[in-house]
Amino acid sequence: MAAIRRIAVYCGASNTVPAAYLQAASEVGRTLAEHTIGVVFGGGHVGLMGRLADGALEAGGEVIGVIPERLKDRELAHPGCTEMIVVETMRQRKEQMEQRADAFVALPGGLGTLDEIFEVATLQQLDYHSKPLGFLNLNGYYDHLESFFDRAVADRFLSPTQRAAFSFRDNFPSLLEELRAHE
Repeated sequence: MAAIRRIAVYCGASNTVPAAYLQAASEVGRTLAEHTIGVVFGGGHVGLMGRLADGALEAGGEVIGVIPERLKDRELAHPGCTEMIVVETMRQRKEQMEQRADAFVALPGGLGTLDEIFEVATLQQLDYHSKPLGFLNLNGYYDHLESFFDRAVADRFLSPTQRAAFSFRDNFPSLLEELRAHE
């Protein structure tokens, strides 16, 4: 695999979540910029998405937003992105993010976050790509998901090799190191 130049980061778009999640998103953006790794994200200016982009931009990083026209029209687009790609549908957004990224990370989030990371995980499992992916397990947020994957292996819905492709780390530097180990 080639070096990681950009990481697609999936995360929540709510400002009402615990402050630790918002702060962590900002730190992830800053860390990626410091490692000269661009951010590909959902293009929003609110919640973890906005903090992620702000952190990367403040550190001089590349930030590529991909947002559906419908959300842009609701004035949810982040105004400071290095590049903003406007698409028609959420499916197109996921496709554009996948194409532009060399790895994928899920920060805490809701249904949209899970939808996006599960799609790239499924595509990886089906050999459509071999890009690494991981979950930033802040405050145990993804503990139950990690247990679910372990159960899926035990019940043979997921192979141990496929399970090993999903990294769970509680701090971003170690998650980034794990993703880079796939290079």
